Amino acid sequence: MKEEKFKVINFIRELIVYIDKYLENFPKKDIEIKNRIKNTSYDILEEAYKANNIEKNKSEHIENIIAKIKVIDFLLNLCYDKQIINQKRYIKFGEKMDDILKYCIGWKKTINA
Repeated sequence: MKEEKFKVINFIRELIVYIDKYLENFPKKDIEIKNRIKNTSYDILEEAYKANNIEKNKSEHIENIIAKIKVIDFLLNLCYDKQIINQKRYIKFGEKMDDILKYCIGWKKTINA
C-alpha cells in the first residue's frame, strides 16, 4: 500500500484495510451492519481528502470525519455485543479509530488557532 504524506489519511487507509480483512465472516442476518461500516469508512477517507485539498470549510469536513468515526464505533460495539467480533479485534479497531480521532482533533485545533 502506497504511503501518503498525510498521517490521518494513512490511519484511515489502515482502518479500511483492517475492516476488509477482519469483517469478512459476517452472519447473513447482520450483513447490513458490515456494509454500513465499510461504506462509512470510505466516506471518512473521502472527507479527509476533501478537508486536505480545500481551503474553505476544513473544520466542517473534519467534524464529519469525527462524527463518522463515532458511528463506526457504535456499529463495531454492536458487533461486539452480538459476538460477531471478539474482544481482541474490537480493541484493535478502537486503537485504529483513536489514532484517527487524535489526529483529526489536533488538525481541527491548528485550523481554529
